[in-house]
Amino acid sequence: MRIVLVAPPYFDVPPKGYGGTEAVVADLADALVKRGHRVTLLGAGEPGTAAEFIPLWERTIPERLGQPYPEIMHALRTRRAIERLAQTERIDIIHEHTFAGPLNAAVYRSLGLPTVVTMHGPIDDDLYPYYRELGTDVGLIAISDRQRELAPDLNWVGRVHNSLRIDDWPFQADKGDYALFLGRYAPYKGAHLALDAAHAAGIPLVLAGKCDEPAEQAYFDEYVKPRLTDSDHVFGQADATEKRKLLAGARCVLFPVQWEEPFGMVMIEAMACGTPVVALRGGAVAEVVADGVTGFVCDHPEQLPDAIARVDTIDPAACRRHVAAHFGIAQFGSGYERIYREVLERARGTITLRRIVPDTTTDTAERASA
Repeated sequence: MRIVLVAPPYFDVPPKGYGGTEAVVADLADALVKRGHRVTLLGAGEPGTAAEFIPLWERTIPERLGQPYPEIMHALRTRRAIERLAQTERIDIIHEHTFAGPLNAAVYRSLGLPTVVTMHGPIDDDLYPYYRELGTDVGLIAISDRQRELAPDLNWVGRVHNSLRIDDWPFQADKGDYALFLGRYAPYKGAHLALDAAHAAGIPLVLAGKCDEPAEQAYFDEYVKPRLTDSDHVFGQADATEKRKLLAGARCVLFPVQWEEPFGMVMIEAMACGTPVVALRGGAVAEVVADGVTGFVCDHPEQLPDAIARVDTIDPAACRRHVAAHFGIAQFGSGYERIYREVLERARGTITLRRIVPDTTTDTAERASA
């Protein structure tokens, strides 16, 4: 198949530090190319995958994350790039990973191109009506069963758990004497609860959090900073290398989420390193962590300290095996491939797929074999 992946413009693909969506897109691009598909990636920054890369910005723009202008401009540049691309070669499907990009779906439909969208974020009070209004213009792909259950009336076309290339993550059986919180500073991520739990369990906590937006800094100042003790260490935002070292050396990763977490990449990253996860039940947590095998899923914050005290009973090798069995890159690529084919089959019955290249006989044969 000929697939166009659209990534946000804020971080490199793969990211050098923060960037969960970009990490997923990078793994997907490489997995699809390895499976024999031709993949074009639209985004920003430097090329870093096996896909053909078309940058739509001179550089990544992390400082503009959360602003409306780059979302709209990126969607416009994406549409123009795809229109140009469709003039010279066949495209089978557009796979969007941005917020505003799906607004182009009706235009792509007029070109005979179906659009699918991976839902990287939560189905909240803003996103639910947004995707409901898009209707059948886009096919939505969930990243967890729980995410799909929360809005069963949306136009879901499948579910694929996020995955990682396990060989890229170092395994370490001997752990250090610290727990780790890794994520952005926001109330729903629960860094304050991680501190309370670590202190109650008598273990130092390392916090490697993203804190460069005003709301993140405000939360840190009000809820995190007053709780810090001499045993805690505020590491700052870890890059890809530092993150792997922190994950591999931690006795456990604390994941005390206070929301419907759509997936939680840090959980499988930790387990791939042989590090158990101690989490609060929320969103996809119970789908990702095998309770009692790769960590502990707690129902209340008061249960976290006892769970931390029991992480020595978890076999690090079992954590890594769990990721390899359920969240490996092979399952990831095949899952998306299956959804693409199903969407294309349905599209053939509702829209006329066309290729703006003279050799229509070859095109028909190619599409029949796709």
